[in-house]
Amino acid sequence: MRPETSRPKVNLQIEKESITLRGRVEEKLRFAIVSGYFAPGQRLVERKLCELMGVGRTSVREAMRQLEAEGLIRSVPHRGPIVQGITIEEAAQLYALRVLLEGYAARCCAERGDDEAKQILSTAAAAFVHAAERESQESIMAAKETVYDLLLDGTRNPFFKQTLTAMHNRISMLRFASFTSPGRLEESVNEITAIVDAILAGDGNKAEAECRRHIEHASALALAALRKKS
Repeated sequence: MRPETSRPKVNLQIEKESITLRGRVEEKLRFAIVSGYFAPGQRLVERKLCELMGVGRTSVREAMRQLEAEGLIRSVPHRGPIVQGITIEEAAQLYALRVLLEGYAARCCAERGDDEAKQILSTAAAAFVHAAERESQESIMAAKETVYDLLLDGTRNPFFKQTLTAMHNRISMLRFASFTSPGRLEESVNEITAIVDAILAGDGNKAEAECRRHIEHASALALAALRKKS
């Protein structure tokens, strides 16, 4: 495990009364990985995780199996599960593809989404703005993910969500790094608001352009952070 002084503060204790226990364990472990609490290449020792989280081995084992399927963890012979890393080249390739796909997804949502779906998206965007003003990083990230999910649902094309979710999982640590850069949260709020406003107006061209701008900005910050660590 990394020295305590070098870790971001992450509360790993599980509230057993909320959703399924396995789901909560997955959420906590996922956030601990993307936030850098557990670093790329770090071993995830099952016994230690059980102690940190206050849950049994079955819940931890099932959660790690799911996170391995998402690409956040990989199993190494004779070492066990470790946190998956990502190279600068891989990150650049993923962001280049994400710009194209997510920009087009925003266009499709603007042009194909029905009024009800757009209203739900608008409500989620308002919740994200509210979270950004007063909530924890974990809550802010969750609110932003909800906006993304609803935007992809609005495309009426399930393959967008399937493909982009896999990409988001692969670059999740870099997304968190860019998101938490100084001043980035306010910029992100403005960019997400602009994307949603364009979608609500049914303006596919603007929705795509705003989405591409948002991802290109996030990409520049994330790649800079990755180069700094290399």
